[in-house]
Amino acid sequence: MNRFATILAGGGGTRFWPLSRQELPKQLLNISGHDIMLNDTIARFDGVIPLENTVVVTNRLQAVMLESIMHSSVLKSNILVEPVARNTAASILYAALFIERHHGASLMVVLPSDHYITDEGQFRRTLENACAVALDSDRIVTIGIKPTFPATGYGYISFRDEPTMTDPCPVYEVVEFVEKPGFTRAQSYVSSGHHLWNSGMFVWKTSVIIESFKRYLPRLYKIMLSIGESFGTNREEAAINEVYPLIPNISIDYGILERSDEVVVVSGDFGWNDIGSWDALGAIFPPDEFGNIVKANHMGIQTRNSIVYGNGRLIATIGIDGLIIADTEDALLVCPKDKAQAVKEIVDMLKGKGMHEYL
Repeated sequence: MNRFATILAGGGGTRFWPLSRQELPKQLLNISGHDIMLNDTIARFDGVIPLENTVVVTNRLQAVMLESIMHSSVLKSNILVEPVARNTAASILYAALFIERHHGASLMVVLPSDHYITDEGQFRRTLENACAVALDSDRIVTIGIKPTFPATGYGYISFRDEPTMTDPCPVYEVVEFVEKPGFTRAQSYVSSGHHLWNSGMFVWKTSVIIESFKRYLPRLYKIMLSIGESFGTNREEAAINEVYPLIPNISIDYGILERSDEVVVVSGDFGWNDIGSWDALGAIFPPDEFGNIVKANHMGIQTRNSIVYGNGRLIATIGIDGLIIADTEDALLVCPKDKAQAVKEIVDMLKGKGMHEYL
């Protein structure tokens, strides 16, 4: 069975504002110093999935820039452009129908475009195992991450005690998905040994996920089917533009994974971090002797435990502790590290005030 990777690359990366913008979001930035995050994602599954079998789902604002800087092995015909954002369920069904229409029944791996992984060899082994499970069992396979601390910014997957399969790896039935618990609850999850972080990585047969849409999201499926029927015809672009605004806005987690009793999880331990906000940069860059992560022209006195990011001009700090300072050409962010998740609220305020030149 053909293997295809579907990369969800339409997000705005709002918690990385002001560096991440609508037309140049986090996944199109070189944050690690190696390559843009999208290209790192593509290169990471080389050897498990042919790179030419990469399907990327993005939006109109980002499509032109994405085409110009994306990995050269990816076919431009495999870039699916959504006219409006309708969350992950719509993106995934769009890709599943596209793959089935053009390539027949296939194995489909869904990956976010902006995660950071340190042990790529172990990642590929885990992905290979997940593909084998999806192929042999007709189940919806999730990859959960062994938690290393009680994170409150991640979702969790609760799973049963005994594995339902042990070959090629332990496979567990999912009990429930829990969205971003409080600290005390997250502590209990980590100590229980029966919870994993929800990585947003999934593997399934195209036939299995399409059938799940028919069952659990029939309205979304029926609307999207008219797009699928237009693939390869002169009606394709018009159908996408007409139909997409009618699609319900719903995540794959809420729409299908939380409702299905056919979901299993494979555990992964490969140095994963979703780099969701400025305070996560410590997963990529080790702090200096004072606990600072500095990617800027910086001069500091009594500066501790801070993140300083700049665009070339000098940033001078005196007597600060635990701050994020992110300086770009037209905007400056200053906030405590423990408020990093609230950066999204600034983006929402800018939208509300119509200050789109900063988005």
